[in-house]
Amino acid sequence: MPAAGPMTSNTVLPGLGLSIAVAGVAAGLEQAQLWLFGRAWLEALVLAILVGMAVRTFLRLGPRHDRGVEFAAKTVLEWAVVLLGVSVSAGALSAAGPLLIAGIATVVVVAILASYGIGRALGLPHRLAVLVACGNSICGNSAIAAAAPVIGADGEDVAASIAFTAALGVVVVLCLPLLVPLLGLSPLQYGVFAGLTVYAVPQVLAATAPVGLVSVQVGTLVKLIRVLMLGPVILALALGGRDNRHQAPRRLVPWFIVGFLVLMALRSLDLVPAMVVSSLTELSTVLTIVAMAALGLGVDGRMLGAAGGRVTAAAVLSLVVLGGISLLLIRSLGIA
Repeated sequence: MPAAGPMTSNTVLPGLGLSIAVAGVAAGLEQAQLWLFGRAWLEALVLAILVGMAVRTFLRLGPRHDRGVEFAAKTVLEWAVVLLGVSVSAGALSAAGPLLIAGIATVVVVAILASYGIGRALGLPHRLAVLVACGNSICGNSAIAAAAPVIGADGEDVAASIAFTAALGVVVVLCLPLLVPLLGLSPLQYGVFAGLTVYAVPQVLAATAPVGLVSVQVGTLVKLIRVLMLGPVILALALGGRDNRHQAPRRLVPWFIVGFLVLMALRSLDLVPAMVVSSLTELSTVLTIVAMAALGLGVDGRMLGAAGGRVTAAAVLSLVVLGGISLLLIRSLGIA
């Protein structure tokens, strides 16, 4: 996105306001799905990118929007990542055995490495391969959104990885229960399997509800433990990341990662009231949607065509690998 002079309130407001408006449209479309179909097939976060891309692709935006869109895509997103920390509590670890916890961590690490390798083998750029790997292996859109500012990902990379990961997420929710009889999974086994493979917590609920309460409870727990890996993974990316060969190394730990870890620690120590946790979690979601709208506004949809096939292939193959690793963990731990 081209530079547009010093960032002041006058230069920020047009683009920020447009980003908020696009986010509002996305939220309205999500509510419309809930009203018409009883569920949202596409979440507001994904819709914000799609609507933003449509606006950028088919309408001519003047340069007066550039600074505000840039502010929303970067600074607003960083604050969303900070607030995301309050929704993650290490207390969930006490509800699972050490072997299962270690197994989940191993699955995440192996899946990230395998997914990154698949992406690079298919010709994806480094940053895009990292985003697809994080989204596939941890928690879909939230992981992509959290990793993007850490590795300096472009709006095109974020939009592409979220778009195809989101599409796969819908397919997984619809098709995963069909694997129960095919693989001979018990409700407990299926809960673990769903928690390890489905991208988002709401999607875990949707994917496990048809099988039974045990699957819902186990799947949610496993998914929450998997989400806990977001902090260490993002920290590892921050410690090892550089913008590119022409720029200086990043700060050792970005400020928003420190904020994420601080809020996570406070939540784990029960120092944050439940009402505050709920409010900050909702605010984080709102800010993320606004940031995704801004990312969409920075992307011309016609630029995604060349990478679309490779991203789709990488995401699908990565998901297959994740499923295989998850089944291997279930069998090796003797979960019945």
